[in-house]
Amino acid sequence: MTDAPTSGPTRRRTLPFVLASASPARLATLRSAGLDPHVVVSGVDESVLDGLPPAELALGLAGLKCRAVAARDDLPTGALVLGCDSVLELDGEALGKPGTAEVATERWRAMRGRSGVLHTGHHLVDLASGRHEEATASTVVHFASPDDDEVAAYVATGEPLHVAGAFTVDSLGGAFVRGIEGDHHNVVGVSLPLLRELVGALGHRWTDLWAR
Repeated sequence: MTDAPTSGPTRRRTLPFVLASASPARLATLRSAGLDPHVVVSGVDESVLDGLPPAELALGLAGLKCRAVAARDDLPTGALVLGCDSVLELDGEALGKPGTAEVATERWRAMRGRSGVLHTGHHLVDLASGRHEEATASTVVHFASPDDDEVAAYVATGEPLHVAGAFTVDSLGGAFVRGIEGDHHNVVGVSLPLLRELVGALGHRWTDLWAR
């Protein structure tokens, strides 16, 4: 008499995941972590929250984006919806995307040789239960001291105009960041360890988000 075959672990379906952000860096980070997000841009007016302290602003904007997308009726059934927003705190001021070359140049002249705190707000909604969780991750960023020619060349690439704090760590701006204290992914735009905790708080396993 032969033994009956032993069944393996039950294979669970991939939990649908929606990213309420247009950031290619966030999307790339999540994909590298095994997720396959459905991207839906919120299109909210971010100016409605002007005046808040930096960390509160980042969390408030993340919630604003997430709720706007979660209210749509064309999302995958039972999906988790994530809204994120990042701001750089320097001298107590919240610095978002500079938007113009002039502002980006001024920012870099103020930041070089100094340190700031990059705050990324995370707001996660479970469409199946209606529950939500939110938190902010903060990472200290130590900037190098690029000279005026380097700043001008960097600004001319257009990269710093469209990212919070006018810098990146995963692209051209990486050479102008001499160190960080905290989660590297948070500086890119989404803290994977924090997101895993939020997913768990909503009763799901992080590995259920991995694309099968």
